[in-house]
This record gives sequence, structure tokens and C-alpha cells, in this order.
Amino acid sequence: MLSRRSLAAATLALALAIHPGLAAQAQQEDVFGAEIALPEKTIVYLQGTGSWDTAYETVVEAFKTVHEYIDKRGLKPDGDAMMIYTGADDTGFDYRAAVPVMGPFDNPPKGDIAVGTSPTGKAYKFIHRGTYDGMENLYEAITNFFDEKNLEPGDLFIERYVTDPRTTPEDELVIEVVFPVRSEGPVDAPKAPDPLPTPDETQPKPQ
Repeated sequence: MLSRRSLAAATLALALAIHPGLAAQAQQEDVFGAEIALPEKTIVYLQGTGSWDTAYETVVEAFKTVHEYIDKRGLKPDGDAMMIYTGADDTGFDYRAAVPVMGPFDNPPKGDIAVGTSPTGKAYKFIHRGTYDGMENLYEAITNFFDEKNLEPGDLFIERYVTDPRTTPEDELVIEVVFPVRSEGPVDAPKAPDPLPTPDETQPKPQ
């Protein structure tokens, strides 16, 4: 499987146009590259690494582990499960498989499961419908989108699972791919207008 999510020095090598079969299924609200603001949420997450060859299996198993902990603790989910990709190369990726929960709560987990906060700030959202491997073309289209808009992605990106991959047939998945963007630098202060020229003292004064 080709690398779909390479993050190196804030450069992402991703995938080119939405597959016609997927585009036909797109709903009216599926705006390509919708600008959104990510709110901060408490998340329970499993941190790990995976191989692109078995990426979807890694996603499903990671979410199972996190949900088992949430169910055991009696916590209430507060949004869609998400894979937060914190790094990638041609063979594999680093991730946090996270589920937002209503919190905070006492006695945080120890070991592989941890509690933290979700990424926040300005981001762009892209919607995929269909199999996990079918996202190849979407990621290429996202690359073109950022190039055309002259935008710089941040150091991570997110896949939010609108449908639960633990129970949903893979060809019926709905996934929101979210790319936070780097904050724009400070805007230069407006320059003061040039001073008016002083009258030339050599010119004769009016009588």
C-alpha cells in the first residue's frame, strides 16, 4: 500500500481527485475543503504505531481497545472517534486512536491508554464515503487543494469516523479527513503616510 499520509518537516505527500464512484455518493453537505474550527475536547486515547499494509486493521483494533476502557469506566462518549496521525513515512505511521468523552474525570488511566485534549484551531475538512483504501485519491486531491490555496498544513492530521468502523461494513464508512493549518504570522502594521513635501523656499512667496 502506498504511503497516503507522509508528514515530514510539515510537508505532506498525500493523494488527486475524488473517485467518480465516491463522488456520486456524496451528499449535498459534503463540501470539499470546508473551513472549520476544532473545539477542545477531553479524549481517551491509545498511542501506537502501525503499518500501511494493515492500517485499517490497526484502526479497528485500536478503537476496540479504547472503547473497552470507556465502557469499563462507565464514561460517556462526546463525539466521533478519531485517528490523530502524528507522523508518517512510506511504510508506517504514528497515531493516537482517540474517543472524546465527557470529562474531566478522576483516576486517569495508566499504561497504553491515556487522557488528553484534542487538537484545536482552524482546520479544513474533507469527507470520504466508502472503503478505507479508497481514500488514496482523496488525499491526493487534498494535496492539490493546499497547493492551490497556498496553505501550510500543521504537524498532524485527523480522520474522524462518523460511522463506527467496529460495526460498519467497510464499504459504508463515512470518514471526515481534517487538516489543521498553521497559524498565520503577525500582520505587518500599516505604514504611516509619507510626510507632505515642504514648500521650496526658493520659490517666490505670493504678494
